[in-house]
Amino acid sequence: MKPEEIKKLDAYFKRTLNPNLIVKARPRKNDSGEVYMGDEFLGVVYRDDEDGEVSYNFSMAILDVDL
Repeated sequence: MKPEEIKKLDAYFKRTLNPNLIVKARPRKNDSGEVYMGDEFLGVVYRDDEDGEVSYNFSMAILDVDL
């Protein structure tokens, strides 16, 4: 994703979910970003560009030991 997309997603996550969330670019991928709460990795947000419409999907795995 482009840096301006990362900034928009970061602002959206902070405004909508939690001001402590951070969206960062992935080192070797350009179709997604990583979501963190502080130093803790939470998941990945993917860019979906299909039929001229752009959407984003957030994927977060929850381990049973964390419940």
